Amino acid sequence: MIKDSSPIAEAMRRYSADKALAFHTPGHKQGLGAHSLLRELVTPEGLRREVSLMEELDDLHDPQTCIKEAQTLAADLWNADQAFFMVNGTTSAVQAMIMAALKPDDLVLVPRNAHRCVMSGLILSGARPAYLMPETDSKLGIPLNLTVETVRKAVDKYPQAKALIIVSPNYYGVASDLPEIAKLLHERGMLLLVDEAHGAHLRFSDKLPLSAIDAGADLAAQSTHKLLGSLTQTSMLMMKSELIDVEHVKQAVSMLQSTSPNYLLLASLDIARLQMQETGRELLERAINLSERLRRAISHIDGLQTFDTVEGFDFDLTKVTVNVSEIGLTGMEAESILRHQYKIQCELSDVNNLLFLITFADTDSEIDRLISALKSLPNHRKPHNSVLQTSTLTIPNTESILTPRDAFYSPKTTVRIDEAINKISAEEVTFYPPGIPILQPGELITAEIVNYIKTNKNIGRRLIGAADTSLNTIKIID
Repeated sequence: MIKDSSPIAEAMRRYSADKALAFHTPGHKQGLGAHSLLRELVTPEGLRREVSLMEELDDLHDPQTCIKEAQTLAADLWNADQAFFMVNGTTSAVQAMIMAALKPDDLVLVPRNAHRCVMSGLILSGARPAYLMPETDSKLGIPLNLTVETVRKAVDKYPQAKALIIVSPNYYGVASDLPEIAKLLHERGMLLLVDEAHGAHLRFSDKLPLSAIDAGADLAAQSTHKLLGSLTQTSMLMMKSELIDVEHVKQAVSMLQSTSPNYLLLASLDIARLQMQETGRELLERAINLSERLRRAISHIDGLQTFDTVEGFDFDLTKVTVNVSEIGLTGMEAESILRHQYKIQCELSDVNNLLFLITFADTDSEIDRLISALKSLPNHRKPHNSVLQTSTLTIPNTESILTPRDAFYSPKTTVRIDEAINKISAEEVTFYPPGIPILQPGELITAEIVNYIKTNKNIGRRLIGAADTSLNTIKIID
């Protein structure tokens, strides 16, 4: 096994060079029938190699050659026992992680700020969630993460729980103390399952939080495309555990993956691994230095704030959150100004903040341009907007009446939002980004939640999950 090569990309190249006449999928026949727009998007050479399931190219559902070799190389690099390439996004990785670790009616601890894909995993597995409230920063209006003490209280309250699902680091780069949490859970015979969508890069710098696998996680789902160099929709599921049957994990992964995986996606995962193998630490060092320079510049801009530490938590320095509330703008307004007047696009905006991702792709030139645009934001200052003080990402408490699976299969009806108070939600209600559910199927709709929804909708946050995205109406259990 050669670490400084890409087994999948090499296998694709060899098949293309063999010039076998194609009487197989895909229908464009290695680009021969592709529309000119598709050839422009993918390139002729990419289309020639866009084939699958030939004997030289291995089988994602039963890897024996190039895919097996590529996954082994990835597992070695990320210090895992097993690495599974995922082409259906990190959503499928999280779902597979849950299905592999839990069975129907198992109780699992879930942070309230878990991504919406966790709910779909609970519906598929039939597991029952017990929700934990993460710490929040009321000034910035962002969720932080779970503390060790919160987890300790939860495992004392729910000793029958089988696992904790945790998001670390979260969208804003805030990471929990995973080593202590892993130790606590394993002492109680519980599993640690980590949605590490925003942490595939952590292993390549000592200045960043410890990666989930290094911290003791049993399974960790990583979005390789988010902060590393693979194509969008590609992820990896990492495993390092004696408590889970690896064959069961393989079955769950196979159930949730396409039987016709795109080899350009698979090759991009392998190439992203190769890039980190070759120069990962140097690339991350540059990204961190750029992010620190950006923070220093922001600290001198009147009305803007950022942070690089969070008391009680670890922090991913490549995430730069900029609070704009002192200049009277919402994050959404500031995003629109940057996008349309300065041609700068942030990763997300929320009520009070903008989030910028600094990766190995950035250079001083991009950071200079961003700093220049941010210096201009105070020129768009507006009178103080009181809504910024009343609306944060702190989600009101509620309770689960039905399991997610029972709610999913229950009869439903639609009512006006004001008529839904004290009813059971039949659908998910999420403002995106960052994709944190306010209501989950099976949960009680309270007056506080209805007011929270109205406030956030009125200031322009985008709603997903609900059938009526205006949320004048909502589906409830009939």
